[in-house]
Amino acid sequence: MTNIAVAPISAAAARMRRHRQRRRDGLRCLTVQLRETEIDELIRKGLLKSETRNDRNAIIEALYKHFDRTLGRKP
Repeated sequence: MTNIAVAPISAAAARMRRHRQRRRDGLRCLTVQLRETEIDELIRKGLLKSETRNDRNAIIEALYKHFDRTLGRKP
């Protein structure tokens, strides 16, 4: 048996793979700034719990729910 060394994937290569996969999936990765009043509105609409208003992942999930409700979910 021959042992073939496989070089580890660099962080840059991994980022590029994720970028290409998102594009194939029809997605884009963006940075979005939200006002406190917009976070308040997500809470008011029941999309975000007030105790998670500073939790980045909870806010992202709330935005996804908002987009699904207002823009409609696309297959």
